[in-house]
Amino acid sequence: MTRKVPMRHFLQDVRAHTPLVGMVLLLVTLWLTFSVALFLFERQVPESGIGSLGLALYWGVAAFSTAGIAPVPVSSWGQAVGAVWIVLGSLLFFGTVVATVTGYFMRPLQRPARQIVDTIEYNLERLDDLSIDELELLRRTTDGLIEEVERQARAAQGDVGVV
Repeated sequence: MTRKVPMRHFLQDVRAHTPLVGMVLLLVTLWLTFSVALFLFERQVPESGIGSLGLALYWGVAAFSTAGIAPVPVSSWGQAVGAVWIVLGSLLFFGTVVATVTGYFMRPLQRPARQIVDTIEYNLERLDDLSIDELELLRRTTDGLIEEVERQARAAQGDVGVV
């Protein structure tokens, strides 16, 4: 029986095992910084299309998304800020998307022991949602893991005694 993973668990998994949250916070911080800097340089220029902070914030999103619909800065400093933001913002935005997708889908390729522990943790978090068959499988998996750890501990103790 195939069970759907609730969106809440998916989002928790993405948050815990990918760089998404940190990268989004960095991206938002830089967006605000570059937008305010652009506004400060462009507000003095009468022919600028970026005369308010709201327009500068809009410009910041439109510029790094490569939509090509952002007003063009006219001052030299505004153009410099804009150029750096477009390159940096695009790299961060698309890099975040690629890193998040890669991190999420590469997770099953982790070493098997970590994968088993992650699976057990995941199932323990949603214990109330598990069927009887799934609970039995979780019990057998946990028992097998404990037996393997104990076997390795006994083997290590035997190896230590034979020096």
